[in-house]
Amino acid sequence: MTDTRLPADLPDRILAGERRALARAVTLVESTRPDHRAEATALLETLQGHGRQALRIGLSGTPGVGKSTFTESFGMMLVEQGLKVAVLAVDPSSTRSGGSILGDKTRMEQLSRQKNAFIRPSPSLSHLGGVSRRTREAVALCEAAGFDVIIIETVGVGQSETMVAEMCDLFVLLLAPAGGDELQGVKRGIMEIADLILVNKADGDLKATATRTCADYAGALRLLRKRARDPQDFPKALTVSAVEGDGLERAWDEMQALAAWRKGHGVWQERRAEQSRHWFEQEVRSGLLARLTGDPAMRARMAELGAAVARGETSPDAAAAEILAGLTG
Repeated sequence: MTDTRLPADLPDRILAGERRALARAVTLVESTRPDHRAEATALLETLQGHGRQALRIGLSGTPGVGKSTFTESFGMMLVEQGLKVAVLAVDPSSTRSGGSILGDKTRMEQLSRQKNAFIRPSPSLSHLGGVSRRTREAVALCEAAGFDVIIIETVGVGQSETMVAEMCDLFVLLLAPAGGDELQGVKRGIMEIADLILVNKADGDLKATATRTCADYAGALRLLRKRARDPQDFPKALTVSAVEGDGLERAWDEMQALAAWRKGHGVWQERRAEQSRHWFEQEVRSGLLARLTGDPAMRARMAELGAAVARGETSPDAAAAEILAGLTG
């Protein structure tokens, strides 16, 4: 029988920045096996308080906008500046089989060969926002391993992106050049959580269109209500070309400027504290749901009440109240 126990020196190896150890730890936190969950919790608790902080960047955008190309170009630029970059690329999962394409690592071939880069594709497992439930824990592991920048590349616009914002310091929305009518297709809620809008593919025949699109989004951002966590000129829209590399340095400068301002005004730590509280509450909710579905008697009663609700014999509210009363009783 294969020994699946974790090596005792795994926390030290992670803190030393060993990529193989980090990969093993991420695999552990993604597992749903109860014994693995217990080991993952113990590992994260051991690494708690290491004092390292990375710049966490959430990246989202419509399918085909060039997120992977941008991530590779942007990541290569950071690596060349001497920074350690981790990319957690969340791929779409099948709602039937749970399968995932996991193609991001093959699309970032150049970045994946860099010793100061770590790319980890993981399935979204159909969670809202395209973020795996354990992505937050993978972020914590990458921070402990000493990475300077962590990019969370999500499935894309169309699901709730608030989960992304709840684990990032900056939220970047990547968009493609388009006509003015396309502005109507971008949901206001996504615009409101974006810290930086980057109009990609600003090169060749699309450069003029990208410039106009950027101006449209800049105008739209000015109409949004001012956020207390931003300096005067944020959020803002810029043009970039992931293929040619144009605009990437300016985008990075703007990200650093925003992060520095938030740190200097106490917003950074306040926001991270809010995020920690949010994920604590989420874990409690997830645990309660797991307890419900894990208890055979409770699961059977839920099936009975679900059938009664479907037949119109009781209301959803009354059925839910009975189940919740059983939890506290």
